[in-house]
Amino acid sequence: MPIRIYKKTTAGRRNASVNMHVEVTKFKPEGSLLEPRPRNGGRNHSGKIVSRGRGGGVKRQYRMVDFKRRDRDGIDAVVTAIEYDPNRGAHIALLTYKDGVKRYIIAPLNIKVGQTIISGNDGPLEPAIGNCMKLRYIPTGLDVHCVELLPGQGAKLCRGAGNYAKLSNREDDYATLILPSGEVRRVHLDCRATIGQVGNGDHRLTMMGKAGKARLKGRRPITRGVAKSHHAHPLGGGSGRSKGNRPPVSPSGVPSKGGNTRNPRKASNRLIIRRRVSTRYGQKK
Repeated sequence: MPIRIYKKTTAGRRNASVNMHVEVTKFKPEGSLLEPRPRNGGRNHSGKIVSRGRGGGVKRQYRMVDFKRRDRDGIDAVVTAIEYDPNRGAHIALLTYKDGVKRYIIAPLNIKVGQTIISGNDGPLEPAIGNCMKLRYIPTGLDVHCVELLPGQGAKLCRGAGNYAKLSNREDDYATLILPSGEVRRVHLDCRATIGQVGNGDHRLTMMGKAGKARLKGRRPITRGVAKSHHAHPLGGGSGRSKGNRPPVSPSGVPSKGGNTRNPRKASNRLIIRRRVSTRYGQKK
């Protein structure tokens, strides 16, 4: 996964780098697995902007990735191609099952075209890269990704480029996972996970180098809070550049860096053994 660093020919090239995507083998997506991706510009159902700095960007279609892999149990699938997905940092793998059905999955690290993978049923399978099975059948100590939080819900954890969780141990009806953030969490043994690590780990090493590339991704400029008026932002107003000894917050007053935003009465809190600790402001997230 090489990263090409551009020569310093212009100001925009001075700090720019790009991922070469050498693992990609197919550049035209599968038409039957595409669907339109409507845009909302960061607005909710009532038209209010809830996510600032969004809008514009190049057009792109959504690739329908199979995060459940339950209706294909026991059917061998061959990896037909590795493709680039503009909607995520990880690459996606195109699978062709024996009965001719095609599906997209998150491409694990070191998966090869022509490799045969399978989704697990109630029986144990070989813990090979790309195989999907219940946590009760995965040997402890292995790296897993695309982990379900509830049985049948579909993968929710460790779906980003380069991510993986370590299966630590099993106790009663739960497995203990060590997540990339350092959080230690219990997940039911009937939840499914995929063996291996998510590929394209160099995705985070690239630098855009100029604002134009951010605009192509749909990111608009955001005005600093201290530069706004007092009625537009909690940090705004005043006769000079002053934050009022207040940590960074959003326009609605929610802490931006390291604040506590999780509901303390959430039912899944009992499944978290150790929370990840933020190094900013010494607060837990």
